[in-house]
Amino acid sequence: MKVLWVVAGALIDEDGRVLLAQRPFGKQMAGLWEFPGGKIENGETPELALVRELKEELGIDISDSCLTPLTFAFHRYEDFHLIMPLYICRVWQGTVTAREGQSFVWAYPEEFDKFFMSPADIPLIEILKEFI
Repeated sequence: MKVLWVVAGALIDEDGRVLLAQRPFGKQMAGLWEFPGGKIENGETPELALVRELKEELGIDISDSCLTPLTFAFHRYEDFHLIMPLYICRVWQGTVTAREGQSFVWAYPEEFDKFFMSPADIPLIEILKEFI
């Protein structure tokens, strides 16, 4: 079975809310909510991949020194096994903008249950609730 490495970021604002992004129409698992991030390309560290993905998807600049590893999740899909480290980030430059047609929302951790999350992101919810 193919193993796919992706990386996710929990952007936390000054009010303790976390950014959730909804997968846009036309992508696999469209409509599900997730922590933003994406695939780790060959030769990239997870931190550099997250910096690149957040710039591409949300138009924000993050220094890899502002990323704190929190945990990781894994999930077996039908045709691949996903492994996903999760980083916390509280400092970035720019305004979060949906650059790939996705919707996003700032939510308090206790509100996460209102969102139909991607299966790989679900195990991260309780850990984030404890952390924040």
